[in-house]
Amino acid sequence: MEFRLSDPMVFTNATVVTAERAFLGHVVVEGGRIAEIGEGLGPRGGLDCGGDYLLPGLVELHTDHLEAHYMPRPRVVWHAGSAVMAYDAQIVAAGITTVFDSFRVGMDSYEERGGVGEQVAILADTIEQARAADLLRADHQTHLRCEIPSPNVVEFLEEFLSMHPARLLSLMDHTPGQRQFRDIEKYFIYYRGKTGKTEAQLGEVVRERQQVGSERAAANRPRIVAIAKAHGLTLASHDDTTAEDVALSHSEGVSIAEFPTTREAAAASRQAGMATVMGAPNVVRGGSHSGNASARELAETGLLDILSSDYVPAALLMGAFRLADAPNVGGLPGAIRLVTKNPAEAAALFDRGEIAIGRRADLVRVCAHQGEPVARAVWRAGRRVA
Repeated sequence: MEFRLSDPMVFTNATVVTAERAFLGHVVVEGGRIAEIGEGLGPRGGLDCGGDYLLPGLVELHTDHLEAHYMPRPRVVWHAGSAVMAYDAQIVAAGITTVFDSFRVGMDSYEERGGVGEQVAILADTIEQARAADLLRADHQTHLRCEIPSPNVVEFLEEFLSMHPARLLSLMDHTPGQRQFRDIEKYFIYYRGKTGKTEAQLGEVVRERQQVGSERAAANRPRIVAIAKAHGLTLASHDDTTAEDVALSHSEGVSIAEFPTTREAAAASRQAGMATVMGAPNVVRGGSHSGNASARELAETGLLDILSSDYVPAALLMGAFRLADAPNVGGLPGAIRLVTKNPAEAAALFDRGEIAIGRRADLVRVCAHQGEPVARAVWRAGRRVA
């Protein structure tokens, strides 16, 4: 993939957004790294950004959007290579230069076997092959989302890690009646639309899942945590709801709290030193689709550290800009930290995430169109990829 421009490369007349401030200035890139930052047009000619924003490349810790490309309709499996390339292009077009592909590990017995399920290994293989062929635009990392009550989660996790590297693992439990679906009616609404099952069929699913959920979770959770630690993976919780949920996560060495469903859990996560992640679609839509905590309200009370695009890649940039005016965020620089520096550091990627001397030149040129931010061009390590 050849989009490389001259080296060194100079961005001029740009509204540069660093981790601390935004100013009209220039950025010089040499050898894929940021070599110079300054106010004014700079020492020599270059790419005139026309006053557009120049941001660090966005860092996405949790998106399962690849599944929508691989299985665009129920029981319709698309060509894996085509799905990966389309997903990669969409990710970068949204300004995301580092993406954690969030593969679900473990299936529940109630689920259709036609789901993505164990086919995630095929997608992981395909991503590795595309990387080896220099076809990927974004830097892809692996995030394993482990459904704790699943009967096959431990076996499949061990098998996957024996063949594929990973960096992040999250502990999920979607048993109805707790965490994300503590409101059973929300569970029925969500899965009626997703599965097409009747009320009676879903009622049977709820009874089955509640019966086996706690027993399996108690047995599987410590085993999953031990495997993650043995492989040096960063641990994340998922949908913590109570202070007790957070205390359990903290005791296991969890450092990232994904999508806490209540303000209580978000506050407890902050007190425990865990980075709090909320969904950017929650910000853009004005609330959670599951009726849980508001991402904007957490941001306004200083309890939000990271945004994730979750199921809409374009939401990440939109969500950050919409939070720029929120109290306790820190203006536009603070809002951009939510999608760049903070997630990079939470994942121990200290070579990227901000426009600073020596950092990797992952950059996004952003303009405003009809009041919304649009990524006009994207560079990864000084190489133009969109």
